[in-house]
Amino acid sequence: MDMDEKVFDRIEKKYLIDTATKRKILTVIKGRMEKDEYFKSEIFNIYFDTENFDLIIKSIENPDFKEKFRARGYGGYNKVFLEIKTKMKSTGYRIGHKRRILLTHKDFLKFLNGENTATELVSKNSNDQTELQIAKEIDYLLSRLNLKPQILVYYNRESYIGENNLRITFDEKLKYRDKDLKIVKKASDKLYFKDEKNIIMEVKMQGVMPLWLVDTLSKNKVYSVRFSKIGKIYELTRKEKNV
Repeated sequence: MDMDEKVFDRIEKKYLIDTATKRKILTVIKGRMEKDEYFKSEIFNIYFDTENFDLIIKSIENPDFKEKFRARGYGGYNKVFLEIKTKMKSTGYRIGHKRRILLTHKDFLKFLNGENTATELVSKNSNDQTELQIAKEIDYLLSRLNLKPQILVYYNRESYIGENNLRITFDEKLKYRDKDLKIVKKASDKLYFKDEKNIIMEVKMQGVMPLWLVDTLSKNKVYSVRFSKIGKIYELTRKEKNV
């Protein structure tokens, strides 16, 4: 994972697997892929939405185009990304497009508390025109839709990289809360998964899936699924509140 990357596109496919299946897939991956520079990380996402959760609800409806805005932090890394992420349907795939800027944690808190806009924070530290343009897009999106922080989602990630920008990640111990949305863990945070298939495997690529991976998934009866972390957790929080 390139922490400095600001804009990128890729095809993304998701799979729900158990620990035994992960072990089988890893035996093949380790012969063909390398551990990412940030091989093991703890990822925190604060999702912003309207008062009525319009962005998440639209995403659940599986439209041709969907958009989300989130703040992403990493455990032990004193920086926070502000990310606009869009997905568009293509032939048999969804193509994800991400634009993001990087803030210090101190500046992120100023942004979160409404003390400064993204544009103001980027302007004081950078003359990079791409960053400034993305910051302006973020401010416009938040203003146009009146987005506010709504749900925190975090998990442990294990990452591998391969040829032709192939990337495979395993996300485990998915937890969430919808109050006091800071990038920290709390004892009251809730675990999402209750069954054995509690690992989210994601395959991210900028071309076709390599044949060895197609064969590995087929032999292990692993099939892609529609699974949005924030979408599933939103649905669960509605049930918990009997909404």
